[in-house]
Amino acid sequence: LCCECGQFHLLLDNHLYNFQDEVDDELICHICLQPLLQPMDTPCGHTYCFKCLENFMQEYNFCPMDRKKLSFQQCHKSSLLVRNLLDKLIVFCPFKAECQQTMQRCELEAHLQNRCPGFKKYRSELQQKKNPVSKGKEDPPAKVETNTPKDPEVSSGGSSLLAESSAAAVVSLGTAVPGLVNPAFEETEEGESLIQKYNYRTSLVAETTTIEIHREDSEEELGMRIVGGKDTPLGNIVVQEVLRDSVIAADGRIAPGDHILEVNGVNISSVTHCQAVSFLRHPGPVLHLMVLQEKGFSNKSAQQDTTSAANREVIHVTLIKRDRSEPLGIKLIRKTDEAGIFILDLLEGGLAAKNGKLSRNDRVLSINGQDLRQGTPEAAAQIIQTTESRVNFVILRQPGVQLSDPVEDSSTSNNSSSSSSSNGGSPVHHRRRVDQSHYRRKSHYQKKTVAIKKEPKESLGITIGGGRDNKNKLPIYVTSVQPIGCLFRDGRIKRGDVLLSINGIDLTHLNYYEAVAALKSNAASHSVVLKALEILCLNSPEPSPDLKEQGFGWSPLWITWLGLPSYLHCCQDIVLSKGNLESWGFSIVGGFEESKGNQPFFIKTIVPGTPAFRERKLKCGDEIVAVNGVPAIGMSNSELIPMLKEQRNKVTLTVVSWPGSLV
Repeated sequence: LCCECGQFHLLLDNHLYNFQDEVDDELICHICLQPLLQPMDTPCGHTYCFKCLENFMQEYNFCPMDRKKLSFQQCHKSSLLVRNLLDKLIVFCPFKAECQQTMQRCELEAHLQNRCPGFKKYRSELQQKKNPVSKGKEDPPAKVETNTPKDPEVSSGGSSLLAESSAAAVVSLGTAVPGLVNPAFEETEEGESLIQKYNYRTSLVAETTTIEIHREDSEEELGMRIVGGKDTPLGNIVVQEVLRDSVIAADGRIAPGDHILEVNGVNISSVTHCQAVSFLRHPGPVLHLMVLQEKGFSNKSAQQDTTSAANREVIHVTLIKRDRSEPLGIKLIRKTDEAGIFILDLLEGGLAAKNGKLSRNDRVLSINGQDLRQGTPEAAAQIIQTTESRVNFVILRQPGVQLSDPVEDSSTSNNSSSSSSSNGGSPVHHRRRVDQSHYRRKSHYQKKTVAIKKEPKESLGITIGGGRDNKNKLPIYVTSVQPIGCLFRDGRIKRGDVLLSINGIDLTHLNYYEAVAALKSNAASHSVVLKALEILCLNSPEPSPDLKEQGFGWSPLWITWLGLPSYLHCCQDIVLSKGNLESWGFSIVGGFEESKGNQPFFIKTIVPGTPAFRERKLKCGDEIVAVNGVPAIGMSNSELIPMLKEQRNKVTLTVVSWPGSLV
């Protein structure tokens, strides 16, 4: 328990306060979404808490709001006027059961130490626990935890110190509400939304931005890696990584996690991975990109809707769930410039996508007759959660917006939402007997053995990449076949082939230099036997490689790696830790479906400021293989989500991370 604010929080985290009135948005930190503490101003005119900005700048070099380049040294304390305004905000004493006083925020610490009967009672109880023999029998006071705090609970007879706290913005890994992905919603053991419990409204805000990229050399790589595509469970094209000293890095406006919607006016939000790579690799001095950037969470109260409904079409859509827990496969957001709720995405394979009548950017006016014109994604979540079967949408659509076709693709993505079971939120996981292979993929592979006779001094004539010392711990693969070696003459080894062995020597566990040494030493023989794996991407021809590739070197497309058999996967364990009021901060897609079979679980979204974001090893496009050692193979989405939610403060994710396609 913090002696300054009287509430539970991690030692390095900001203090928590219960404010009497709604705080003006100009005094809110847009990282933690709480009233500013030790405010710091940036040169671009934004203000954040000292701790929030310091933590953010350890990971990034841009302003969280406008993404302009920024260093912590450029920032300075806010004016005395601003700090005084913040200190004078009226707060409640956190011990509301014993003390109903209000005071200025700057006076709370002195109140707790000198005048508060609740804090005095807390210290008395703490002393009693340390020395129980010296205390007589008394009626037990309100339950107050003195060790590491558990999730906030409110018992019928007592009071919780956290029960009236202002909830920090919580980013759900996947909501317990069927139909939504990653809203600002988290569930307690009682199935109660923290947003409801704390009466603190936060909503995911996303913006589309058109970015003009200029490059002196029209064929220069942009310098970013992408994942996703309609032929993968991720659906959208997502930026996985921005390379240092690249064109994109120099521009500074695109960051990992951004969704690329258009390239030079061409919509790529529903194209295959290979098609998206081709569009992004197209040479030209100027590139126009429309990107979707999640700006975090807003706690603004709903504003009056000033948007005219003229020239728009009102459409009624009914989705029928087979049971209460069936996900709809819809991602809903709020916009910064318009009130209400909008459809951001329809997840492939979901109920809404199969129905085909809802579209991206539709505005939701009502669900089951309840007015949502000024609503939030959380309000929609509550309505959907209480619906047994029929979910009736009334939506507003701009003219010319195309309906999505029903999904018939064999590659699906589940909604990363789930529903709590009736036994207190501890679902029973039904295990399936599954194959050892991960899942059926659109890619497949074929093994080949190449035996050739050669002169001892004749080289193999190949260059290689990868190695288990690589950042992504890749297998050894062929980057080029030179026209001077014996393998070019033979013709069976191609660029992109994964090398398994040479003359019986296993190459699959070697680092790059060990593999080079093994290939050179065996190339001196009169005969060479190479075993290799060729990955075949069905219906997805690789984009033309004839662009200027020497800048970063050739490497296979991200979608190619998805076709590797599981014995070539190099898994790594990533440990996430969080506080009691935090969520893990990522959303997932994929999982088992009766009609589609096993599909991989992929990380789709990582939200800034969350545990997943702070753990720099986790990336969009990573595949989750296991959770705390329990294999995810064969699990449905509704089985894995509750399993992740059950983890209190620590979880170990076993993931396979493949490098995104370079564009």
